[in-house]
Amino acid sequence: MTVYSFEKKYRRLRKELIAGALVLGSVFLSGTCWYWLLEKWSFIEAAYMTMITLSTVGFMEVHPLDDKSRLFTIALILTGVITIGYILNRLTEALIQGYFQEGIKQRQEKKVIDTLEHHCIICGFGRTAHHVALEFMSEEIPFIIIESRPEPAEEAKLLGYIVIQGDATLDESLINAKIDKAVCLVSALTSDAENLYTVLSAKTLNPKIRAIARASTEEAVLKLQRAGADAVVSPFITGGRRLAAAALRPQVMDFVDGILTGTDRAFYMEEFLIDPRFCPCVGQTLSEAKLRLQSGALVLAIRRSEGSLIGGPTGETQLMAGDLLICMGTPEQLRLLNQILGPIRPSPAVRPPKHH
Repeated sequence: MTVYSFEKKYRRLRKELIAGALVLGSVFLSGTCWYWLLEKWSFIEAAYMTMITLSTVGFMEVHPLDDKSRLFTIALILTGVITIGYILNRLTEALIQGYFQEGIKQRQEKKVIDTLEHHCIICGFGRTAHHVALEFMSEEIPFIIIESRPEPAEEAKLLGYIVIQGDATLDESLINAKIDKAVCLVSALTSDAENLYTVLSAKTLNPKIRAIARASTEEAVLKLQRAGADAVVSPFITGGRRLAAAALRPQVMDFVDGILTGTDRAFYMEEFLIDPRFCPCVGQTLSEAKLRLQSGALVLAIRRSEGSLIGGPTGETQLMAGDLLICMGTPEQLRLLNQILGPIRPSPAVRPPKHH
């Protein structure tokens, strides 16, 4: 059963059950009014007569009935049996198909979504997004998937991911994914146009969110950058470059891949933001801060707040407020570095490495 078909059938079944209950209530009210107003019985007697008639328990009449009232009672029995049978049929279908259990599960998922903050949003669940989700899951980063196609959405749910069935290009879907509280959006839809619309919508709803988009062509890369994407990745362009690098510099590629993905579980790379509210090293040089000596982690580069990049900073390089340190080390070294620097909070959607 796909997510889309479940939601559609669940709404239909709920409407049918409500309609059946309303019809049954109307039948009960009609029978009670007949015996109460036309037969001049008391209200309790009229309601009792209607109840035993609809339930077909076989009790005797409260008072003798004339032919007209007996014909009405026959019609009341037929209407009641049909209505109750219809309701029981709908309830049986709901129990067999597991609609109630799935409905409870969806309400629980909605509660989880409502409590999320500083999470990531993955738009689409194709081959690219599948690997993005695996990386986020391994790094224990909270995320939500927005997928409009039934089969990929069901696949993601079976893997234990939180999935919102909807079109990621629509504001409604992004709002349901709590984009106002999210820190990162990865648009990995198959169409460049859809990725463009998604980035535009995301930046409109949350200008501070970091938007990363997938692109198929160089022209799409430029358009997505103009639309406000903080990073654009083309699997074809990047894949071609990595293939060439693997052929020309295989050992370098193995080393870099191991660090970025943590394949060898030895060294990692992390980003650390120099926050002047917490960091005691603001204004100091790397030599004065003694980050390497105290933690063992290596500062590979520094991204200044205005965007300039300092690769291979020397001991005389000064640490300034708003700097982003790109560091390499073991999990324990990076954890120590995080404590030395404040402690500071990692840059958006990044957190200190966990122990493996």
